[in-house]
Amino acid sequence: MKDTICAIGTLVGESSINIIRISGDKSISIVNKIFDKDLLNKQTHTITYGYIVDNNEKIDEVLVSVFKNPKTFTREDVVEINTHGGKTSVNKIMELLLH
Repeated sequence: MKDTICAIGTLVGESSINIIRISGDKSISIVNKIFDKDLLNKQTHTITYGYIVDNNEKIDEVLVSVFKNPKTFTREDVVEINTHGGKTSVNKIMELLLH
């Protein structure tokens, strides 16, 4: 299976920080489209501070972790977005990722 997938890894509404995990060949390029910093040339196992944006509107202040294959649990590229807790920002980020 070669799909790129995303999922919320924390309990939404109960956590002060939520984690969204994206896994698959296109994970870095997908997140790069909605993040205000360039992730394409980041080294593996790094964290970058920035903003998730939608049409130049800042959605949330986040930390984005990049893990490149094959040194990940799934042996695929993995990106984790650490966003503020609550349903609003998590739902909007998930909507942008799925779009």
